[in-house]
Amino acid sequence: MDITIKQLKAFVAVAQTRNFAEAGELLHLSQPALSIAVKNMEGIVGGRLLSRTTRTLSLTPEGADFLPVAQRLLADWDNALADLHNLFAMRRGKLTIATMASFSIGQLPRALAHYRKQHPDINIAVQDVVAEDVVDMVRKGRVEVGVTFDPEESEDLIFEPLFEDRFFVVTPKQHPLLDIHNITWKHLQDYPFIALQRPSAMRQMIDKTTASCGVKLTVEFEANQLASISSMVANGLGISVMPSLTIQQMESLGLECRPLTRPAVTRKVGILTRRRYPLSAAANAMVETLKLQITAP
Repeated sequence: MDITIKQLKAFVAVAQTRNFAEAGELLHLSQPALSIAVKNMEGIVGGRLLSRTTRTLSLTPEGADFLPVAQRLLADWDNALADLHNLFAMRRGKLTIATMASFSIGQLPRALAHYRKQHPDINIAVQDVVAEDVVDMVRKGRVEVGVTFDPEESEDLIFEPLFEDRFFVVTPKQHPLLDIHNITWKHLQDYPFIALQRPSAMRQMIDKTTASCGVKLTVEFEANQLASISSMVANGLGISVMPSLTIQQMESLGLECRPLTRPAVTRKVGILTRRRYPLSAAANAMVETLKLQITAP
């Protein structure tokens, strides 16, 4: 049955006022238009909802039974429209984003603080995971926005660069490497190395770089998270290579960070979204915030 909102409103207004003229004023409709709306609705449901005489207007038993249902339907409709408007106006809502842990620790909080000032009613959940999981979560629609390394050649995704990140060597204080002015990848092979486990994108980049330089690292420990690696370095178990995103975190642990040369390895960090899937108003605002607030570390 194709009953329209206009017909429902016409029936409820007439049923409540018991007067076509008054109901017409409430709905800004002429009496003939109002009468046609009610009559068409009665034709759709298959019977009379209103009993009309020259002097009185009353509800039929079926009309009396349907009136509270019609009122509830209209209230639900109004509430749904109000909720939708609030979503577009960002007066309520929830946004989940996925970012690399190194980014969520370093630069993300500043962007979130700015976003919260502009949109205080949006609840934000942050999934801080490894770079590969960011790509997977965006691709599967589990989050609308991700921040990660450039996944390259992903036709189903859109990558918008924010900055270029560079790899640094991370050591404990007073490590022999710190006496070298320009630390190269070859210098690293003389010391115990702590690496991310395969098949992480960062581990793949390190393996590719060392292979191209003829360097063989002495990998003595492996871990899934950069935080675990940094703790191992801090406890003197070895050295490691980290993105410059983590420098602030590393230094807070008392570690030393130095750029690597020959070659200097960089990779773009940016915003990841799904192609052909429009973003919500809250997600669009987050993308713009990230573009404005995030700069190269």
